[in-house]
Amino acid sequence: MARAAAWVRTLSILLALLEFIAGVHRARKPNVVLIVTDDQDACLGGMTPLKKTNSLIAEMGISFSNAYVPSALCCPSRASIFTGKYPHNHHVVNNTLEGNCSSKLWQKMQEPYTFPAILKSMCGYQTFFAGKYLNEYGAEDAGGISHVPPGWSFWYALEKNSKYYNYTLSVNGKARKHGENYSVDYLTDVLANMSLDFLEYKSNFEPFFMMIATPAPHSPWVAAPQYQKTFQNVSAPRSSNFNIHGKDKHWLIRQAKTPMTNSSVQFLDAAFRKRWQTLLSVDDMVEKLVKTLQFHGELDNTYIFFTSDNGFHTGQFSLPIDKRQLYEFDIKVPLLVRGPGIKPNQTNKMLVANIDLGPTILDIAGYDLNKTQMDGMSLLPLLRGDANVTWRSDVLIEYQGEGHNSSDPTCPALGPGVTHCFPDCVCEDAYNNTYACVRTLSALWNLQYCEFDDREVFVEVYNLTADPHQLNNIAKTIDQEILEKMNYRLMMMQSCSGSTCRTPGVFDPGYRFNPHLMFSNHGAPPRRLFTRSL
Repeated sequence: MARAAAWVRTLSILLALLEFIAGVHRARKPNVVLIVTDDQDACLGGMTPLKKTNSLIAEMGISFSNAYVPSALCCPSRASIFTGKYPHNHHVVNNTLEGNCSSKLWQKMQEPYTFPAILKSMCGYQTFFAGKYLNEYGAEDAGGISHVPPGWSFWYALEKNSKYYNYTLSVNGKARKHGENYSVDYLTDVLANMSLDFLEYKSNFEPFFMMIATPAPHSPWVAAPQYQKTFQNVSAPRSSNFNIHGKDKHWLIRQAKTPMTNSSVQFLDAAFRKRWQTLLSVDDMVEKLVKTLQFHGELDNTYIFFTSDNGFHTGQFSLPIDKRQLYEFDIKVPLLVRGPGIKPNQTNKMLVANIDLGPTILDIAGYDLNKTQMDGMSLLPLLRGDANVTWRSDVLIEYQGEGHNSSDPTCPALGPGVTHCFPDCVCEDAYNNTYACVRTLSALWNLQYCEFDDREVFVEVYNLTADPHQLNNIAKTIDQEILEKMNYRLMMMQSCSGSTCRTPGVFDPGYRFNPHLMFSNHGAPPRRLFTRSL
């Protein structure tokens, strides 16, 4: 009898312990997984290969059909994700150390205030990062790979830019080299396996945040062996802006040779196929993550975000392949979310941006957003389907062009200042490919207004309701009053910070045109985007 009583007491203790653990699990804050691909477009079929991702995230949650990046280039856009700020506030302007990409200045002024740093120090989250961080991460002049940014419990970061084989990872500050053996080195699969290991061995008493940043579909477009023969009959979309002359656009677009050479078209078609092939491993990774979360009983308490750092083009306006232009194909990205309280199979048309990711994730964690200096807005009311949500009508897009004082050897006729040129003398960037835009979406307007920082102060304006492929620049025909208001709004947004980035836009009912606001004790806000010394 004594032995039986002892067993009963032991069983009671075990049951009480299990109930306690279950109670802790139920009361724990939601987990968050953020998956960021590299150069995945939303306009040219970038989500088409990802059938599992569409099924497991989009169909189980919400798709944002108007999600934008504030700069169509990897490092500035990723800096916006981490900080919740526009480029003019985090000061990362291109992919170089000189452009503040993972520089000592970035590490000192921005990294301590990123949303993962806040999650770990203020919200009690265990945090995990795997993949591409910023393009110059690991540079010797910026501390090398021993530098682990504040805010990460587990750090598996790629040295510099996207690769699939023959790369180095910083594993919590220690170098780990990988070669070219598919089974142990293919980066997308390595990131998937590291993520699954984290889910297996993490603490069960703290909420977690995971960020997985894949190389796909960035060049060099090396697909896993099993996917290298897929999509053989696929070509880049022949949309109405494919292989045509950008007749009324900035000089950099106008200089593209039209029609493109056969070799250029063949090259971009091959690149398009290879990009899709690399995404199939991302699709596999998403499936494994969701199944593992479900196996561990975490899926119902986990938000999963899927997005890209910028879009991409393949032949639009006769530009072969790249990003960094102001058009929809470069600035618009996928954004899918599933999680607690999100109804399945929704599409949301609100104007959102990647500066909203940090505020949203902090809001999910219960952090007071008024304590941050972020420019973005929490998407949580949209995710929950709250009624009568007041939302923005415009976002800022800004980019500082890269270029060199010397001529490009493949294109000497264009003189100094151009870069990223193809052999047939089509250049994708230049030092004065420097612009800022207001992208407006309201009940009555679907508009983009852009100004270039060049001698012309060249202006491009598009009515995307009538002209979704941005064929016709209407800057010279649109009403002058609208131009003046949009110019004023652009200047205000270029100098905004925090809550002032969320004031009503020109087509909001609450907008008031007050030119006196352009002048303050600090002087007028700058017309130009950046100084070139950054």
